[in-house]
Amino acid sequence: MKIICIIPARYKSSRFEGKPLADICGKPMIQHVYERVLKSDTVSYAAVATDDERIFAAVKKFGGNVVMTSPQHRSGTDRIAEAISTIDNIEDTDIVVNIQGDQPIFEPLQIDEVTKPLLEDHSVDMSTLIYRIKKEDEITHPNAVKVVFDKNKFAIYFSRATIPYVRESDSDVKYYKHHGIYAYRKAFLMTFTSLEEGYLEKLEALEQLRAMEHGYKIKVVETPYDSVEVDTPEELERIRKIVNERNVNESY
Repeated sequence: MKIICIIPARYKSSRFEGKPLADICGKPMIQHVYERVLKSDTVSYAAVATDDERIFAAVKKFGGNVVMTSPQHRSGTDRIAEAISTIDNIEDTDIVVNIQGDQPIFEPLQIDEVTKPLLEDHSVDMSTLIYRIKKEDEITHPNAVKVVFDKNKFAIYFSRATIPYVRESDSDVKYYKHHGIYAYRKAFLMTFTSLEEGYLEKLEALEQLRAMEHGYKIKVVETPYDSVEVDTPEELERIRKIVNERNVNESY
C-alpha cells in the first residue's frame, strides 16, 4: 500500500493573493511545504497540484513534481482528485495525503499520524488531524475551525463557531481545532469528489462537511503538534521569524 502526498496550491485568494509564492527566507512558501513532505519516510511520491502557471513554474524551478489542474475546482480535495487521476500506478486502496500549501512548517511526523487509522483499519476511508486548543483567542476565531467528536474518535461536526457551547461557566471543557491535513483511500477520494456540494459545506466553507452530510465518517487523530497556517501577511511575518530562528539554530 503506497502513500501519495499531494499539495493543493492556488494563486488567487481573497485574504492573501499569491501566498504559495510568498518568500520565506529565500524560498517560496510552496517549496518549504514540499521539502517538509519529503522529510517523511512513509511518502513514496509527492507533487503539487495547481491551476496557476506561476506556481507551476516555481515548483519546476526547485525540482519538484507538479500537476496543472482546472481552475474550476470547489476545494483542494477536488484539485487533488484530478491530480491523482493523472498519476500512474495508484491503486484504489492506496492512501492519498492532503497537505495544505499554506503550512510551511508542519511536522512531517503528522503524515504518519494521519495515515495510521487507514493503515490499521480498512473500514476507515478518511482521517484528519485535530489539536487541543491552548490559545484563548482561537476558541472564538473563525479561522481556527473547531471540531467535536464521538467516543470512537469519529467527527460529529466541524465549525468556525465555538463548539461545544458551554452552558455552565464552571464546566471543565476541552476545545479542539482542526488541522488542514487529511488522508483518504484513493477510491473514497474519487467518491468524495463526485458528491454534490453540501448545504452546511457552503455555509461554513468547510469541504470536510460534504462527506459528513452524505453520511460518511471522518476519523480524527489528536496530534501534539500545533498548526501554523498562513492566511494573512501578518501570519507570514510570524512564519519568517520561526524559519529564520530554525536556520540559525541548525547552523551551529
